[in-house]
Amino acid sequence: MIRTAALALLIAALPAVAPAEPARPALKRSAVVTGDLVRIGDLVENAGIVADIPIFRAPNLGDSGTVSAASVVQAVRPHAIVGLDTRGIAEVTVTRPSRVITGKDIQAELARLIAEQYGLGDPADLVVTVERELRSLNIEPTATAAPRALRLTYDMRGERFDALLEFPGLRPLHFTGTAVVTAPALVTTRALARGEIIGRADVAIERRPRAQVGRDLLVAAEAVIGRAARQSLRAGQPLRGSDVMKPELVQRDTSVTLVYRAPGITLTVRGKTNEGGAEGDLISVTNLQSKRVIQGIVAPDGSVVVQAGIPRVVANLDPAPVRTER
Repeated sequence: MIRTAALALLIAALPAVAPAEPARPALKRSAVVTGDLVRIGDLVENAGIVADIPIFRAPNLGDSGTVSAASVVQAVRPHAIVGLDTRGIAEVTVTRPSRVITGKDIQAELARLIAEQYGLGDPADLVVTVERELRSLNIEPTATAAPRALRLTYDMRGERFDALLEFPGLRPLHFTGTAVVTAPALVTTRALARGEIIGRADVAIERRPRAQVGRDLLVAAEAVIGRAARQSLRAGQPLRGSDVMKPELVQRDTSVTLVYRAPGITLTVRGKTNEGGAEGDLISVTNLQSKRVIQGIVAPDGSVVVQAGIPRVVANLDPAPVRTER
């Protein structure tokens, strides 16, 4: 009993604590909103239970706008917010952020949808061209769903498509154009003359329609660098293995050393080439001493080696006498 009385006296001696006053509603200088509507809580701090009540339309996706302080005061007054502290702010900036879908993004989505629906393999192999100008689209930053094809047709023979796509939060959009299946090909970056040595800067990898890319087309620059053009090549021409050769060590109508080799003997004479050739090629050469046309193999030093067993061209030799029997 004594303890209870002492506790009561102690409590009575404590100073009275006044209840805390609720924070006064105050105007914000700027606001970031999502959705089509601006709510009281977007513009007013400490709006309390009326914070979710919409009072204005939001700017378009990706845009910003302003609303005057006087308009905010007038809009919130019917919702029991009186004496709003404007903090000397004349107007509030309202921003509605967005996620931007570029024209390239749209092309990539079309490629994905066409490749998946028609079994065309990797969407990266499809080159999509849309007939109308592609403008960037703005969608809600929280929208993560992929575009949905409400309608999609593709003519594999003509490589044309017609699509009606629905992006999150937007009305359906109609697209038409072409989708071409491509494959990598090695092409020349400039015109090359016959026999010209191909350097790294002379070729590049480009994607070409798969229907035009044969199986013998080259796809690696290493296959041609340091080789020579077998014939004249135009700029942008896809390269085949038959378009290149080893660099010619000897040219046509030039003087060369003819080396005759046989077991135990080696002879050298001057000759004149009747055709050009690379190392290891079998070419026709005229022996300037005997005036006979022979064949030899181009050696690494540019000479032409004639060995026993290599067939010779004998069209210009005197015909052998024909023996007749009596």
